[in-house]
Amino acid sequence: MAQLPDKYLEQMNELLKDEYPAFLATYEKPASKGLRVNTLKIGVEELLRRVPFRLEPIPWCREGFYFEPEEDRPGKHVYHAAGLYYIQEPSAMAPVEALDPRPGERVLDLCAAPGGKTTQIAARMRGRGLLVANEIDPRRVKVLVENLDRLGVSHAVVLNEAPWRLSRRFVGFFDRILVDAPCSGEGMFRKDPDVCGRWSPRATRRCADVQLEILDSAAAMLRPGGRLTYSTCTFNPVENEEVILRFLENHPEFELEPVPGAEHFQKGRPDWVDGPPELARSARLWPHRLRGEGHFVAVMEKTGGPEGTAPRPGSFPPVSADAINKLKQFARETLAEDPPDGPFTLYGEHLYLLPGSLPTLKGLKVERPGCYLGQVKKGRFVPSHSWAMTLTPDRVKRSVSFAEESPELHRYLRGETLPHSGEKGWVLVAVDRFPLGWGKISGGMLKNHFPKWLRWD
Repeated sequence: MAQLPDKYLEQMNELLKDEYPAFLATYEKPASKGLRVNTLKIGVEELLRRVPFRLEPIPWCREGFYFEPEEDRPGKHVYHAAGLYYIQEPSAMAPVEALDPRPGERVLDLCAAPGGKTTQIAARMRGRGLLVANEIDPRRVKVLVENLDRLGVSHAVVLNEAPWRLSRRFVGFFDRILVDAPCSGEGMFRKDPDVCGRWSPRATRRCADVQLEILDSAAAMLRPGGRLTYSTCTFNPVENEEVILRFLENHPEFELEPVPGAEHFQKGRPDWVDGPPELARSARLWPHRLRGEGHFVAVMEKTGGPEGTAPRPGSFPPVSADAINKLKQFARETLAEDPPDGPFTLYGEHLYLLPGSLPTLKGLKVERPGCYLGQVKKGRFVPSHSWAMTLTPDRVKRSVSFAEESPELHRYLRGETLPHSGEKGWVLVAVDRFPLGWGKISGGMLKNHFPKWLRWD
């Protein structure tokens, strides 16, 4: 068992009473492990036919499955590198189910790293609409981008900003907003014992104040009729029911709605914060009641307030005719389809395809303004790994697809050059026809362009 703080144990004993022994016993058991099928790349049934793992359905997420870490290691399988699934804690799949994002909408994930919930939102949007993923931590935002790339998300904008700064730019703009708030992490104690050392009652109060500030920013960015989902991976009511109570008192234009899928969970506890009965519409996921580490989820609808300004495409750094010509030349030589037709922007020598109706990002910290296509260099265009992960072999003129057990495949993943007698030019490398990255055929060899930071040992 993790070395749990005494005051934490006192807190949970006081809250749970008769249920406390069952809750405490969960710390003697291993943490539940799950994966979520990335339906941007593969259907659920097809993945189940292909993978060698023993998977059991997670009741509250139709793409989610438990796996047994003692038997299987899906994070080490090549299908993970191909982005066919995301390793995700089972409880953490509940908030996006409650958010219920739809194709074509404008959706904001306000606290997005490392990207599990962002990629879940992207799959539900089916690549259509605008997804803005924001992460305030400049280190964690890099991990977010890497996961979006691996799963082939092409319609996301990644920002590295404080929520209050975004609230001034995107007034009434979004249809749905997820606030998976930074919290004291009590639901992580079994999974990550180091979190225990950072816990204290004072820390929970500090977290609650930050959470309320983030929700205030989110409220300003949601359109009337929009949906705001708040979640934490902690148990104490200070960061959960009390935060929602304080938020609703400050924002009478919001109403608490029942959490979809609540039949799998337990109700929120208004009695723990002296709150109104409506707080029971929130949901709690307890580790002694289900197979998961625990979460809190609340869904709120914005019933009034001023309409946001109609979105107009923003102005972005211009793209030279030379850059567009190099992209078109690459497309003629490599793609089996027409090249993207924009809008584009160029940051230095890096070319991006922008989502439609994207407002200006001027003055904001932008990690990625859209789908990263590649670098425009002197005399040539070098396609990005990000773009490769959004393609399929039928969309390119040259591809090499290895079977998952192929020795050549593992040589490619290690960054090695392979013999290949095909036509000269860029080639999409895949496993069982699912993209892994680029290679370039020249002189009877397939030169490896799999990113160095992703290569296998």
